[in-house]
Amino acid sequence: MPNLVLFDDPIIRTALLPLTFTRPVAGIRIGILTLAEKWTKLLGHTPSYLVEPYLQTKFPQQAGTDNWYVNGAVCPTAALTQAIRALPENTGLITHDGLILAIHTNTHLTAAPVLNDDYPLRTFTEPLTIVRNLWDIFVENGDQIRADFASLTAGRTSAPITDPFTRCYAPENIFIEEGATIRAAVLNAEGGPIYIGRNATISEGTVMIGPFALCEGSTVNWGGKMRSNTTIGPFCKVGGEVGNSVFMGYSNKAHDGFLGNSVIGEWCNLGANVNNSNLKNDYTNVKIHSYATNQLEDTGRIFCGLTMGDFTKAGISTMFNTGTVVGVSANVFGGGFQPKHIPSFSWGGADDGFTPYRIDKAIQVAREAFIRRGKEFDEVEEQILRAIFETTSAPAGR
Repeated sequence: MPNLVLFDDPIIRTALLPLTFTRPVAGIRIGILTLAEKWTKLLGHTPSYLVEPYLQTKFPQQAGTDNWYVNGAVCPTAALTQAIRALPENTGLITHDGLILAIHTNTHLTAAPVLNDDYPLRTFTEPLTIVRNLWDIFVENGDQIRADFASLTAGRTSAPITDPFTRCYAPENIFIEEGATIRAAVLNAEGGPIYIGRNATISEGTVMIGPFALCEGSTVNWGGKMRSNTTIGPFCKVGGEVGNSVFMGYSNKAHDGFLGNSVIGEWCNLGANVNNSNLKNDYTNVKIHSYATNQLEDTGRIFCGLTMGDFTKAGISTMFNTGTVVGVSANVFGGGFQPKHIPSFSWGGADDGFTPYRIDKAIQVAREAFIRRGKEFDEVEEQILRAIFETTSAPAGR
């Protein structure tokens, strides 16, 4: 079988910043699985990556004389994987609007393939979900939960719910992995499936509406209101009200407060009573910060909440405006609504303004976050943060 290499399309990668500062495009979680995990499951082959140079140590490429280069922003389908398998060597597959989906080549590429690379091209015409924009992650999340649920649970039997005080609606649409704990909760899967990962915990008083995914080792705290089309990635702790949102993993929103139509990276923490707006009072389209144009761009959507890059923290009662984008390793706090864009390595808030976050302090906090989860923050992780800091921040700061 050819080597599977998931490449970052440069335009899409930029559109998905700040999430793609710290991961390949294919590392984004949408549905239950990341895009890379979806490809692994469908093609039966663990991928490597073609990414920005500073990410290559953590996400190396493993290519040889027979390779499939696949666009990491694409949610795979059976039809697409069949079309990729059928590609002759040195032939490409594109969408009707010219986006490269895959290249089968005997060459080790050092940059993402482009249309003028002289590969004969075939056009794939069947429907696809492609993560081209930040808001696509939560917009498409419900359908991707359904697709992943079908894939992950096919031919398997759910672990039983033994708690007599838990009420399930449409239990045939609920799947519980081994080791999960559920106490005095209401699980309503009438509108879509509910997936509970291995060793996850649903605490007393939780109301959960499908489609919903609670991934391995994650916890919903007491009285949590978990609305539909939401994914809580692995090893998170969430509480309060969460709707149509995605937590990538290893992040906390443990207390009351509303989060809607939002995407939260890894190693983030939202303090007690953090809230976000996801709908403007005049019902006009939400505009969000674009890293491509460095200005606000129209999403074409009336619902759009908070996007937060990895390692960012928000203090208690922080209020995020509609369509706010916060970069990597920011520390945000204080009263009033925060600005619509908070750059990476910012320290402060709307009341007193922001200063640059000193990189050594940011690394120390990141290391402590890893230690709290029993993981090692090694030299590779440190160098990624330093590379992001050097390209996004001034060299001085608090």
